[in-house]
Amino acid sequence: MGRMIALAAALAGALLLAWTGARTPGPEPVGYTPAATAFQTDLAMVDIRRIARAPHPVGSPANASVRDYLTGRMTALGLSPVVQSGLATESRANGKDVWLIGGQVENIVGVLPGKDRAAPALALMAHYDSVPASPGAADDATGVAVILDVIRALKAGGTPERDVIVILTDGEEAGLLGARLFFAEHPLRKRVGLLINLESRGGGGRANMFQTGPGNGALIPVFGKTAVSPISNSLAVFLYENMPNDTDFTVSRDAGIRGLNFAFIGRQFDYHSATSTPTNLDQGSVRHMGEQTLAAAADLAFATSLPPAAPDAVYSQTFGDHILAYPAWGGWIALLIAAGLIALAVARGWRSDDFRPVDAARGAGAALFVLVAGALLLHLARRATGIDFGFLEQRPLLARWALWETTLAVLGLGLLLLVPNLLARERMRLWLAGAGLCGGLLCLAFAGWDPVGLALGVATAAIGYAAFGKPAALPGAWLGVLLTGLVAGVALQVFLPAVAFLVSWPLVLGGLGAAASLMGTRMDLSRTAGLVLLAALGGGWLAVFFHGVAQGLDLPDLLALFLWLGAFLVWPLAWPGGWPRLSLAPAVALLALGIVLVGVVRFTDPWSARHPRATVVLHVQDAVTGKAWRVTTTRTLPAWSRAVLTADGGAVTRRDMPPLGRGPVWVAPAKALPAGSAPVTTSTANGVVTITLPPARVILLDVRASTPLATLVLDGEPVTLTTKPGQWTHLRLAGVPGGSQIVLTPGGPGTTDIRYAVIDARWPAGARPLPPRPLDVMPFDLSDSSVVTGSVSIPH
Repeated sequence: MGRMIALAAALAGALLLAWTGARTPGPEPVGYTPAATAFQTDLAMVDIRRIARAPHPVGSPANASVRDYLTGRMTALGLSPVVQSGLATESRANGKDVWLIGGQVENIVGVLPGKDRAAPALALMAHYDSVPASPGAADDATGVAVILDVIRALKAGGTPERDVIVILTDGEEAGLLGARLFFAEHPLRKRVGLLINLESRGGGGRANMFQTGPGNGALIPVFGKTAVSPISNSLAVFLYENMPNDTDFTVSRDAGIRGLNFAFIGRQFDYHSATSTPTNLDQGSVRHMGEQTLAAAADLAFATSLPPAAPDAVYSQTFGDHILAYPAWGGWIALLIAAGLIALAVARGWRSDDFRPVDAARGAGAALFVLVAGALLLHLARRATGIDFGFLEQRPLLARWALWETTLAVLGLGLLLLVPNLLARERMRLWLAGAGLCGGLLCLAFAGWDPVGLALGVATAAIGYAAFGKPAALPGAWLGVLLTGLVAGVALQVFLPAVAFLVSWPLVLGGLGAAASLMGTRMDLSRTAGLVLLAALGGGWLAVFFHGVAQGLDLPDLLALFLWLGAFLVWPLAWPGGWPRLSLAPAVALLALGIVLVGVVRFTDPWSARHPRATVVLHVQDAVTGKAWRVTTTRTLPAWSRAVLTADGGAVTRRDMPPLGRGPVWVAPAKALPAGSAPVTTSTANGVVTITLPPARVILLDVRASTPLATLVLDGEPVTLTTKPGQWTHLRLAGVPGGSQIVLTPGGPGTTDIRYAVIDARWPAGARPLPPRPLDVMPFDLSDSSVVTGSVSIPH
């Protein structure tokens, strides 16, 4: 019973530390009067409410209104803003096709002069455009507003040592277009010595500093010195650098500029959503981002020199305002400390009758079982929800994020507490092997062909059968668990030193507990209290990572890593004591509760007025055939969308409709509208093809030439492309209020095929109006637009 109380205390302490380590600060108290040099959330909210008054995508009148407002605000701050207008493009090859993204953008650039105008400048960057259907209160009105108030506070502190350049980019949502234009053409780009970028992928949570660019060894100590309740670590930097996600910081990093990239990712349901309003925005997140940004910006702006490039640091937040950082080679010291503590524990505890070397192999197998079976259990839970994977598809989980994250944590903790109890029992191998195979088969039952679930089931069965034979005793089993961490830590230190701390730091705590308790052979009150403290500290620290990874990646399987790391610390407390059956009760209760919660997620309606269902409906008419359709591009077909599609009496089917979609979409015949002239016109002369495009919100254009394209010129700007005969080039142009022109020069005689979709920001006046949306339904992305499509083949 005493060990169960100790376990409960450790878990309660870990939960408390995790809560304090992940929660956002509240807004300033009523009546609070901050210093002029402090960040002021109330002032930032004034700007956010104005910027996020309505959706304002690139090229829209609403975006022009925001531009004018921000120009006025920057003028009032003494930044002498200048609007940089121009065409920005990005091209890339993706599999068998080539992609080109472009648009006309208008960046706003201003400078807060410093004492030394020739010194490398500090740049503050955020984007002011939003996606079409979202006001963008978080993404990225918050970033813009924070920068404006940071400038106010910096001015109140005196004249900085160096210039502070403010870059408010346009067209980020269309493909980082504004940042590409600035770092390709603006004369101030060569003066930027360090850059702070502000972003968002949600509507709440703490501001994470998740990207620095290479050579951060001198920058991280500066950040650590000024950090305010930070969430930042070299694991996040490593993961983001190896993911396909991009922000404007990607462009500056590719230009060789280091810096700090901040974002908050809580309340992800609001990301790119109509619900991203100032009312729904967590003002505590605004405050945290502002305080973090101001602290770092003030230190860098008033410093006599900027941190030079240095080998990347290994670092992580701990608790409070503390960042622990060291050079990559310092990871070996952490591992040596862990190995020394484990060796000390073995040397002091091996004389115990319970210390059997063979149990170390069983303990290592049990640790691997926690890792693999944990991945299987959480993967199965995700499949059992019946919710598909994908940006739009996972929104039912995001609508009830607290419930879903709790479900994952309860299931994972239940498994972690179960495994030590089973390892101390006999005749468990067949049960666990069968459970693993059943788990894999259930993945197939819930999801169809699921090779990941099946592989995890087979691996769980194999490890369970191999590791759970005769009963093991605590000392040897705990040693085996710790040795898996030591082996993994060494491997990571050799190949991925930036992430080795995630294993080595809990391993040091586990080794300390093992040395103090003689590998669990001495469990008196004082030693047990020490184990409780270590488990609470390590568990609370790991829980913050669990929370971040769960939010950032819809891959619950990965969360099993933190169960395995937690085993280093809770293993001796979870080990069965004098009442083995009673020791099983917490684990069984947690697993049962987790299963119930999965059922709640699966069988209850997630949609509400606060979290409405996303719908995308379009009216599409072919300019060549005159046929019309009502279309939705979502994978599922909600009742409201079905009513829209069938409003003209047509039957709903699935069909391909390039270039509007890269796969089948839901369509139903619609009443054709009076046909006008084709919106896209083409002409040829001397083997050159000219394509004239009309004003539009977005234009999608697919081009395929029978010979390689020698040149492509977009609005007078040559674009570098490498194409092959018969290869499709997909162009997406956003923000073209004045139209556009493309001039193609094929490599020789042949045929050029063109297909297009011109998207206008309104439902056509002649079509049957859209029915009112219920409160639990909202438009998303390009919804409620009219689209004119067509295709043409041009000989040349």
